[in-house]
Amino acid sequence: MDAVKLILRTLLLPPASLLLLAFVGLAWRSRPRLGRALTLAALCTLWVLSTLVVAERLERAAQMYPALDPARLAATGAQAIVILGGGGQRAVAPEYGGGPEADPELLERLAYGAWLAHATSLPVLVTGWQVEARAMRATLARNFGIEARWVDANAYDTFENARNAHALLAAAGVHRVLLVTNAMHLRRAAAEFRATGLAVVPAPVHVTVPNANQGNGVPSDYLPSARGLRLSSAALHELIGEPVRELLAWSGLRRH
Repeated sequence: MDAVKLILRTLLLPPASLLLLAFVGLAWRSRPRLGRALTLAALCTLWVLSTLVVAERLERAAQMYPALDPARLAATGAQAIVILGGGGQRAVAPEYGGGPEADPELLERLAYGAWLAHATSLPVLVTGWQVEARAMRATLARNFGIEARWVDANAYDTFENARNAHALLAAAGVHRVLLVTNAMHLRRAAAEFRATGLAVVPAPVHVTVPNANQGNGVPSDYLPSARGLRLSSAALHELIGEPVRELLAWSGLRRH
């Protein structure tokens, strides 16, 4: 089931979905004019989604929560910090003697979670999938001096992150958490955690500040780039993912 979900997600998001649409247009020999129009539309959309000027707007649209005010940390009433996996990891990092290590996006979450742990002295739970969770635990300990109290290595997606974290935290009497993940992902993640009965204090990383770069646009922002496409794909994943989550919960197909 997890493999099917991964394949479907890959095919529905750019660039795969647009490339498939372009190939359909090229192969549509019975209606060549319509086929060419379809291919052109797919390639133009791919170009647009690959530009930073569009990708950054999609990123802002996917972000719901502002950055957590450091001055409010003591007033949140949180009892633990939950750091969600996502963003990649390496099973073997020779520069650290061969242990697992988090890649940059996941490392950003861990760095902020560690900062929160140092600032609040709250215990930490990390949740991810197999080697990802081990990389999170190792990176926190090695790079930031934080020992995770709970490690969930059996969560393949956000639904399982929430379900497994709730089971671990409920056993420890924890009912209110600081939830650390990427700002685009936090809307969906917070909804999943709240559905389990946990109270959530959103603690996003990589928060876009509106108009921070106003007036600093450069021509390259309108040209396609790998970074722009990657950002657009991640934003669309979240913008589409939240309605899908609501539908699954409403239908009872996937409910905590």
